[in-house]
Amino acid sequence: MKIEEVQSTSKKQRVASHTHIKGLGLQDDGTALDAGAGFVGQEQAREAAGLVVDMIRQKKMAGRALLLAGAPGTGKTALALGIAQELGTKVPFCPMVGSEVYSSEVKKTEVLMENFRRAIGLRIKENKEVYEGEVIELTPEEAESTTGGYGKSISHVVIGLKTVKGTKQLKLDPTIYDALIREKVLVGDVIYIEANSGAVKRVGRSDAFATEFDLEAEEYVPLPKGEVHKKKEIVQDITLHDLDAANARPTGGQDIMSMLGQMAKQCKTEITDKLRQEINKVVNRYIDQGLAELVPGVLFVDEVHMLDMECFTYLNRALESSLAPIVIFATNRGICSIKGTDISSPHGIPVDLLDRLVIIRTFPYTPAEMVQILAIRATVEGLSLDEESLAYLGEIGERTSLRYAVQLLTPASIVAKTNGREQICKGDLEDISMLFLDAKASARLLQEQPDKYISQ
Repeated sequence: MKIEEVQSTSKKQRVASHTHIKGLGLQDDGTALDAGAGFVGQEQAREAAGLVVDMIRQKKMAGRALLLAGAPGTGKTALALGIAQELGTKVPFCPMVGSEVYSSEVKKTEVLMENFRRAIGLRIKENKEVYEGEVIELTPEEAESTTGGYGKSISHVVIGLKTVKGTKQLKLDPTIYDALIREKVLVGDVIYIEANSGAVKRVGRSDAFATEFDLEAEEYVPLPKGEVHKKKEIVQDITLHDLDAANARPTGGQDIMSMLGQMAKQCKTEITDKLRQEINKVVNRYIDQGLAELVPGVLFVDEVHMLDMECFTYLNRALESSLAPIVIFATNRGICSIKGTDISSPHGIPVDLLDRLVIIRTFPYTPAEMVQILAIRATVEGLSLDEESLAYLGEIGERTSLRYAVQLLTPASIVAKTNGREQICKGDLEDISMLFLDAKASARLLQEQPDKYISQ
């Protein structure tokens, strides 16, 4: 008799290249742990990033920019993601790549500004008046139809609401009666009605009507506490780009042409500068009245050397704006020419923009740090390695690159399973490194056999 194990249907998390990064791995005094929150090494860079996080939290970093510079595979993107994890979900974090600005539909500067606005949050505090309770009476009052004919129309509806503290009878507009019908509200249901908008929400059936059945189609809720008429403070987090997008695409009318226009494929439209200025005025008014709070987030631009002179001059202006986020650039270039020009500059960034940046340098990992990182990656991917194979993988990483060594883990685990083992051994890694070439080995092969390949 064959018994098969049933696989769990719970959602498995997809393992990405930086899944193991959970923060910057700093102690309370700001000093970096040797290994913490998935981070290994780069102590100086992590401590500097920790200071940046503190400045962002105190809102003293808005409009400033940071550059992460280092060789490929030294943890620049991981550092930016660590900053995002430390800031939490309440602070907007908008990642983009330098090559994203090149679009056939939208100007480069528009793409940059859109991402700038995505990285600025607005926390709106709203006081809402609500009527909440169990429906004890629901009586629609009819009147003669104003349009003529024999039919009757609803003039108003009388509703009685009960809470633990007392009851209240309300006289409501007929449009709210339509909302009550849509929500299928009956006597004995617990509902709440927003006083400002007239929106009705059915919470569930009052638990006083609960029966002795084990299974019920209804959700029973307790009788609301406090008075029927309450004031609630609702906090909503949005970004400035959400406001721009909502005002740039107004909904059309009910005529056939408007509907056809809405159904047609939407192409990416530019949001005008005039509209943004109007939204800024409204936002500033909200902030002055104390109804909203500005939350400057983080815009992370990876491969910043891909931007051209137009983008860099635009960034100079955008960083000086009163509504500007914290901008983090990352590049792996040394002294190279600025895209689209013959001017050579450090990191491919113009000198006037470099003056505005504070630069954090990342260093290559030591062999011991590589082994630690590979052990963390193996744990995250659910793979098992012995000490010998881990040391051998560290040697491969030192000889080639850390990224190449990490990529060998999964194929080696498949070879191990094919051979009937759960644990990866050194032999599996030797087999895999024979099958797959790294970048340096491939370049060496091209130099040794130039006549066998097509080259300029």
